[in-house]
Amino acid sequence: MKIAGNIAALSPYVPGEQPKDAGAVKLNTNENAYPPSPKVAAALRAFDASALRRYPDPEFRALRARIAEIHGARPECVFVGNGSDEILSLAMRVFVEDGGAAASFSPTYSLYRTLAAIRGAKYTEVPLPEDFGWTDPGDAGGADLFLLTNPNAPTSVLYPRAAVERFCASFPGTVLIDEAYADFSGATCADIAAAPGNRNTIVMRTFSKSFSLAGLRVGYCIGPEDGIEALYKAKDSYNVDALAQTLALAALDDLPWMRANARRTAAVRDMMAGELRRRGWDVPDSAANFIFARPAHRPAAEVFAALRERGIYVRHFPGPRTGDRLRITAGTPDEAAALLAALAGTDVPPGGPSV
Repeated sequence: MKIAGNIAALSPYVPGEQPKDAGAVKLNTNENAYPPSPKVAAALRAFDASALRRYPDPEFRALRARIAEIHGARPECVFVGNGSDEILSLAMRVFVEDGGAAASFSPTYSLYRTLAAIRGAKYTEVPLPEDFGWTDPGDAGGADLFLLTNPNAPTSVLYPRAAVERFCASFPGTVLIDEAYADFSGATCADIAAAPGNRNTIVMRTFSKSFSLAGLRVGYCIGPEDGIEALYKAKDSYNVDALAQTLALAALDDLPWMRANARRTAAVRDMMAGELRRRGWDVPDSAANFIFARPAHRPAAEVFAALRERGIYVRHFPGPRTGDRLRITAGTPDEAAALLAALAGTDVPPGGPSV
């Protein structure tokens, strides 16, 4: 079978491992440790299965109207996708010219590079400083599209709003700000995307993290009306199914539930970071639902393998900027306690006692 050359040569995105053991402590894919709102469960029970014989609303009018209301935007400036990953894929099609270029910081969400390769686009990486903080990308090598995760993944660092705003104002192409973890930070640039004078900035959100709906696959973005209209031109006819639209709308009708879970998650995150720092680990300040931590005494790959043998799953990204650290999701207090107890036996000084 003949396969396009760029696909044949592609290094695909590798999702986090899905352990088969129901008793595993799963802290490797940044899922929410707490269930979605009871309003979501009620909407699921009440859903009329006979409605599935008809196509869903291709314009997600009710869901767009609610999202627009929450963010102070017009519905015409809201797009809904089959998870935020679909929006990223569409953005590569819509905002990157044939033979054009995309860019991002490095390290960041590795799917960006894969999507650029699928599109056949040049991909430029702007290296972050040693502390993973902000650096001005300039024109990012003349990129058509700059993908900016804020708070960043896997580093967990939140970039200063003023710096992001200045960059968006000066960048000649499109800036897509991926705010998958924004609800854990208390900061957002959604108002920049919703502003009437916005010419080039799109802010994207997902229901997978703070809303505890990773299994549902719904995301959305806000941006200039002409950019949103272009995304509609490129999308599949019925890209978000009827059940997903119904349950996402139910989740948005219980924002206090989501925000309470985000606060609980942030408390566990900060507890883990503080305890690991006490043990000598290097842990940047996190604004996400995970930490990006460098072990004090053992290589990260060794600690990763030792934890996995104990049924505790975290994420390790080999590479020069990421290979010395572990990305660890903030789970429940009990899951965090299990992790910290296990680490006391896996990250110890050679020949020395646990710390």
